[in-house]
Amino acid sequence: MHKGKNYKAALEQLEREKLYNPAEAVDLVKAMAHAKFDETVELAVRLGVDPRKADQIVRGTLTLPSGTGKTARVVVFAAGEPATEAREAGADVVGADDLVARVEGGFLDFDVAIATPDLMGQVGKLGRVLGPRGLMPNPKTGTVTTDVGKAVTEFKGGRVEYRTDKVGNVHVGVGKVSFEPSQLLANIHAVVEELVRAKPAAAKGRYFRAVTLSSTMGPGVRIDPAKARESDEDLAASA
Repeated sequence: MHKGKNYKAALEQLEREKLYNPAEAVDLVKAMAHAKFDETVELAVRLGVDPRKADQIVRGTLTLPSGTGKTARVVVFAAGEPATEAREAGADVVGADDLVARVEGGFLDFDVAIATPDLMGQVGKLGRVLGPRGLMPNPKTGTVTTDVGKAVTEFKGGRVEYRTDKVGNVHVGVGKVSFEPSQLLANIHAVVEELVRAKPAAAKGRYFRAVTLSSTMGPGVRIDPAKARESDEDLAASA
């Protein structure tokens, strides 16, 4: 893929083989961001798991303490009173069979899908569409629930989903380039601690294999996995 002059200029600020601590990585990512829009900052963690085995899939949700920097577009599959609760909580689109048909027809302009348990029979038909995009509602991530109002509020307020991909990587947006370093560090720390908490008992050997921080258009900055949990100290130092 062709890289522009701004990307190449950013690379000159980076020692490609060096492993940085989280605070250094945040400063570099912010300095190298060159797009005309407010780029998303993403944390990528390669975990020592085999996601082909069900007992080693790492997935869940967490609330980022500094938020995501954007308001998630949330759809809710619900009917009756839960549908009313979802609308009052600020869901972007709410529906039952009509929403299922709309998604089958190609509507995918949303970030999170929530469903009540009674509608999962219909929503299950969308597995081939929603599954590959990581949008399928699931009880483990709190997106299949009877308390849809609470779920909508949480996802609108900075709650994010995470899941290992087919090679064991987890990608989580941890804010925007415009965030203060302390805000990004707080979010990074929250993700790292959540992944530690979610470590499968079946995972053997080194758990954190590689950690990389990057902006939407910028190069990746490698973080020393052994220092990935030092964000609390870095946060205090930067205060």
